[in-house]
Amino acid sequence: MDAKANQTQDRIGVLEGLLNERYSVRAFLPKDVDRATIEHVLTTAQRTASWCNSQPWQVIIASGEAKERFRQLIYKEASGGLGDDYDFTPPREYVGVYLERRRESGFQLYNTLGIPRGDKMGYARQALENYNFFGAPHVAIIHTSEPLGIYGAIDCGAYVSNFMLAAQALGLGTIPQAALARHSGLIRRHFNLSDDRRVVCGISFGYADHAHQVNSYRTTRATVVDTVTFVEK
Repeated sequence: MDAKANQTQDRIGVLEGLLNERYSVRAFLPKDVDRATIEHVLTTAQRTASWCNSQPWQVIIASGEAKERFRQLIYKEASGGLGDDYDFTPPREYVGVYLERRRESGFQLYNTLGIPRGDKMGYARQALENYNFFGAPHVAIIHTSEPLGIYGAIDCGAYVSNFMLAAQALGLGTIPQAALARHSGLIRRHFNLSDDRRVVCGISFGYADHAHQVNSYRTTRATVVDTVTFVEK
């Protein structure tokens, strides 16, 4: 194998390693990430490709006392059964293989935490941990411009993926959270966003607590055979 081929293998190997290592962290250490590291993640993610290079993502990073004020507000609303005002329509339902994958992922989480199957109160308590940001010291809110519609949201999705990979490369853990977008009105009010901003999701991040049981399981992935159709003739 020549030097160029070796370099190619090294490059794809790094990407494969990051993708295989990354998982949704649901327990974080109480340790702040320094500003330089956060800005390194942001600078790297800013290279994300976007429709017509519009780069529609805007990001709010809440840390320290600001994060705690936000946590208290959104947790209060969620635990009180309020909110449910997504800016982007959530899935109407999960059917077929998508439902099977969702259930598998959920039961992996609940089994790891010792929550019995069918314990709806246990499920609800765990769901509320989204609004404690799973103990993360930082939370990012990703929002976009309303006139860009779904394409702006798609570009933000690519940004979120690259944010998480950059964070992984720098030794951080992340969890993307559509649950936070369920409270888009509160987020707009709390952070003084204009009416034309649309909340896509949140990302809680920090240093993963690798010793915590909830971080011990990994979800499965479908194969290429399951997801790709080759058309050649």
